[in-house]
Parts: sequence; structure tokens; C-alpha cells
Amino acid sequence: VQLVESGGGSAQAGGSLRLSCIVPETLFGVVDMGWYRESPGKVHELVAAVRRGGVTYYADSVKGRFTISGDNDKDMLYLQMNNLRLDDTAMYYCAAATPATTISPLGGMPDYEGRGIQVTVSS
Repeated sequence: VQLVESGGGSAQAGGSLRLSCIVPETLFGVVDMGWYRESPGKVHELVAAVRRGGVTYYADSVKGRFTISGDNDKDMLYLQMNNLRLDDTAMYYCAAATPATTISPLGGMPDYEGRGIQVTVSS
């Protein structure tokens, strides 16, 4: 399974970026999908997820600022990031589970993950 992220880059604090991920069409609606991030000295953190039934999860640090969504017709998963903060600076990874597993904030690496894309927020 290949997941390919795009849309990262640099933004000023308070600004916005949208991350995109190409997801194999066979996964849409049948597996959990999400976005992780990792920065030096910090754990691999689940930022947002959408369950196969459509329920969403957000880490407390991004609630009200980030929105996860998908476009089944385009086979794309998105992460809209608004009101960016300096501590949002990280590598962001698109992730997917299998029909038999889940994506959970309680830990554990996802079954599939992209190569990651850098997001840098400056003051």
C-alpha cells in the first residue's frame, strides 16, 4: 500500500496549510485513516483520524484548528491546518490501518504510512 503526501511547506504562525494524501481507492470507507506527526525529541503522535464509519478523532492540541476529511471520488485524504502554531512544526505522515486493525491514539504504529512531509511554522 502506497500513501503519498503533498502540500507541506512553510507558514507563519496563525496561517494555514492543507496536507493531501493519495490513498488507494480500495481503502476508502473500509479502514481507519489518519495523520501522524513527529518532531525531534517528541513521540510519533496521532494528530487526527477518521474511522471507517466516519467518526473523527483529534488530538487535544489541534482540536478546533485542524480538520481531517476525505474525497472518495479523488482518492484523497486531507488535513486542513488553520491557526498554525510554532509547535505544529513537524514531519507529518499519512497513515492507514487494515480492515482488521485500527488507528489509535493509545500508541502503536499504523500498518501503512507515507514517507512524510515537512511542515514548518515560523513566527
